[in-house]
Amino acid sequence: MGDRDPVLVSDKGAVRTLTLNRPERMNALDGAMADAFLAAAQAASADEAVRCVVLRGAGKGFFAGGDVAEFVEHGDDVGTFAGDLIDRYHPTIECLRAMEKPVVAGLHGPVAGAGLSLAMAADLAIAHEGTVFSLAYTAIGASPDGGSTYFLPRIVGQRRALEIALLSDRFDAARALELGLVNRVVPGDAFEAELDALAVRLASGPTRAYGRVKRLIEQSVTNDLTAQLAAERAAFMEGAETRDFREGIGAFTAKRKPDFSGE
Repeated sequence: MGDRDPVLVSDKGAVRTLTLNRPERMNALDGAMADAFLAAAQAASADEAVRCVVLRGAGKGFFAGGDVAEFVEHGDDVGTFAGDLIDRYHPTIECLRAMEKPVVAGLHGPVAGAGLSLAMAADLAIAHEGTVFSLAYTAIGASPDGGSTYFLPRIVGQRRALEIALLSDRFDAARALELGLVNRVVPGDAFEAELDALAVRLASGPTRAYGRVKRLIEQSVTNDLTAQLAAERAAFMEGAETRDFREGIGAFTAKRKPDFSGE
């Protein structure tokens, strides 16, 4: 895979990193990147050797959303072009959310538009202290895509979601942490090490249990209590058949650190 590929894929142990790679455009989304990102996400989901997925952006920013310059180039056909781009990108969001392994976003620089959508689609997000956020859509007379209107009110509540979406104001990493949009904000010198440590920790954990946790949390938004209790029981019983569960309870009894295999 070459350095100019729109998405770079690298493995370190059981951690797979997918890096959006249009640094000269702040990783703004075009068709080639959308297609490559979907293929890379699907491959990571299907590969049982991958136990944690990390999302990064090359260069000075994470992901600046759609490539507005390309929108301008399409003139009166911009609606058709944008619709095609959305259709090519949205399956990636669905793939990441359905993935039965943890997905971590490592954020730096601009995180705007569909970039903020992607950050919210990840299970966990760590931001460099210099990260700047904006939903940005209304600044160009558009409404959000990429799952923004699904994730945002679930994370910050409806009133704050409306403020972020309607005003398209920029805000810093400290504000993102306060809103719950990121899990941690890390000083520059420590950012890479902390992101790597979290990914390695997740990759050495009980992968299938993580998948059940993700599924349960997702279901809880629409389930009533009775349905959620039933889903919890079913998930627990499913997990009780796994090697990791046997290892976990054995390690707990022996008072040692468990050695999870993801099986």
